[in-house]
Amino acid sequence: MPAMAQKKLQRFAELETFPNVLQFPENMAGNWKDYFSNTNPITLELACGKGEYALGLGRLYPLRNFIGVDLKGNRLWVGARKALQENLTNVAFLRTQIDQLNQYFTPGEVSEIWITFPDPQLRLSKAKKRLTHPKFLRLYQQILSPGGLIHLKTDSPDLYRFTKLVAEMYQCPIHTDLDHVFADNNVSAELSIKTHYESLDIAGSNRVHYLCFSLPVSLGDREKDLLLKEKLIAHEPAD
Repeated sequence: MPAMAQKKLQRFAELETFPNVLQFPENMAGNWKDYFSNTNPITLELACGKGEYALGLGRLYPLRNFIGVDLKGNRLWVGARKALQENLTNVAFLRTQIDQLNQYFTPGEVSEIWITFPDPQLRLSKAKKRLTHPKFLRLYQQILSPGGLIHLKTDSPDLYRFTKLVAEMYQCPIHTDLDHVFADNNVSAELSIKTHYESLDIAGSNRVHYLCFSLPVSLGDREKDLLLKEKLIAHEPAD
């Protein structure tokens, strides 16, 4: 067996023993307060990879709870191990698909969501896979508390513009809009946290974009989704 494959298998075996990792757990919705042994607000980091943001936020805010969500256990192992080493008891990791979040959280159980450097899914045919597409916003709406915040941090100008378009069309209040996070030296502690993908600058844009927004009471019907699709076809290149 190749060394890399053996290492991955070893990590998966260790993951089973980590108390801060829940893999496709049952009956967790509404029970996170029991898991954390407190009623502190919960923040999710979606597609967290190695969980750099969940870890960073956990260090900044010890009286809040943070859950990194990802499907790839090999990456979760890195963040979970570091959380254990640092005794960050307010940081946990949930292994599951993002489109099944409503199976693990009850309405209002989540206070904030961070989406940091996700795959921008640049092909028009994959627009629905973008984590700020209305399809996902409706999912987040099911678990976010009223007025709960969604944070997007990305080096993709395309995903940034797409998310601004969605926010405008679906009347999502934008609380902070930074086209260039590091344009000056006055960067918040939250936005100073760096992920592995941020350091790679895959988009080659040499800048980081940030949006903080919340959701309206209703995100409209499917007719609005069709209108969004038409706008994307008009403005984005075909696959």
